[in-house]
Amino acid sequence: MNTNKVKVRLNFVVSPEVNETLENLAHKTGGTKTEVFRRAIALMEVVVDAKQQGKKIGIADKDQNLATEIISI
Repeated sequence: MNTNKVKVRLNFVVSPEVNETLENLAHKTGGTKTEVFRRAIALMEVVVDAKQQGKKIGIADKDQNLATEIISI
């Protein structure tokens, strides 16, 4: 990932449903829609890197048992 601190402004159009999802996630996390977007990109980067290494992605329950395997993102 580029560590250059120069910011680039992006403008894009999303559906009302995607905007509502961004707003809901921002509210639930106490952040902004921009922060939600940044975190989503960071998570996607982790997923892509792991899959390229032949790893699987999943969600564990409180006892660390695989509850859900994420097949495709």
